[in-house]
Amino acid sequence: MSFARSMKLSIAASTFLIALTGCRGASVSPQPTEANTAAPSAAPTAASDASVSPADTDKSTPSAKPTAAAATGMVTAVRLADPKSGWTAGEGWIARTDDAGKHWSMQYQGSGTIRQVFALNGTNAWAAVEGTDTGAGGAGYSLLGTADGGKHWTKAGMVPNKGFLHFVNKTEAYSANAKTTDGGKTWSTLPVPERLVGDAYFHDAKNGWAVTQNKDAAAIMRTADGGKTWNTVMSRTLAGQLNGAIIRSAGAEDAWVEWIGDSGMTQTSYSLFHSVDGGKQWLTVLANSTAGAGPAPGFTMENTEGHKNSGSGPGPLYVVNPSTAFMGGYCGACDLPNSVGKTTDGGKTWINGTQSIEGYAGALLAMADDKQGWWIGTDHTTPSVMYTTSDGGAHWTKAHTFDKPKSAS
Repeated sequence: MSFARSMKLSIAASTFLIALTGCRGASVSPQPTEANTAAPSAAPTAASDASVSPADTDKSTPSAKPTAAAATGMVTAVRLADPKSGWTAGEGWIARTDDAGKHWSMQYQGSGTIRQVFALNGTNAWAAVEGTDTGAGGAGYSLLGTADGGKHWTKAGMVPNKGFLHFVNKTEAYSANAKTTDGGKTWSTLPVPERLVGDAYFHDAKNGWAVTQNKDAAAIMRTADGGKTWNTVMSRTLAGQLNGAIIRSAGAEDAWVEWIGDSGMTQTSYSLFHSVDGGKQWLTVLANSTAGAGPAPGFTMENTEGHKNSGSGPGPLYVVNPSTAFMGGYCGACDLPNSVGKTTDGGKTWINGTQSIEGYAGALLAMADDKQGWWIGTDHTTPSVMYTTSDGGAHWTKAHTFDKPKSAS
């Protein structure tokens, strides 16, 4: 096995690298596509009102004027403002496109690696930077913001943890159980239950979700009072250890909860659950058991409840609305390891895509709506490649090949 393939097992929860069963072989169309029409999902980010002139990259608030060409590298974050416009980012850079990836303008160059970008719209966006001013023990990120579409990025504050960063307006944001009301300058901590697995997720100031584990059982818990009280809304017996959890929400009563189980033989088992009524009822969307990693969390090998996603381990989860969600699959033993499936009816049915793309460091996914989005295969030694869809993932067309990663130069 190549060095690039061997690195897959170190990739974290949402881009787990797994192989063997459900492998895909079909390739995507290589020719560039025209820009799609019309609007984010796990979506773009926001910014401060201050602007700066181009600065030296070693200063604490570096910024750079856009240029016609962008020297980039491995992509580590992506976010859309609409189907044509959005940002990609990597080690010390942020770039923007307004023609669905055909051309890029470099907007920021500095230190640290951009791990997340979140946008409210095409004007207000934020970027979480790992490796610079991350606080005690490096537990969080420094935070950059823009209020002019990325022409100027300034230091907006910090993020105290490495949870999923999402702004609900220009000043209020959440990351795991941390909350800011001043755009990231200061943060407060919201209470979470004991024996937490993964990060808690707060949709807003009141409504939040968490996953806990106690001995041989796991539970989904909900709060409607900002974490003051938590109630168990679902519990299942586990055949093995729960090793991670990812939560996304498209409304105060909506929750998509991924449970990540054991790994073995380059495979990882996982489950995906969905509720639209505040946790009163739950639908099993996916139950991906594997021969090497055992049953999907909350199930036995014989239990056929739920659908089967392609690949032998989980890729990125992207929730568009209470009806539509996309879930990547990963097959590290395949020549084209990344695939993606979706539901358009809240998880009652599941559609596995027919195309697969390159990238042994996993894939990044961002949707503008239920039809239009971007999919980027990433790798530590070869260029990241971006594909676009305008038909909900039925077809993906190559739009841009980024520069070779710096470490591989």
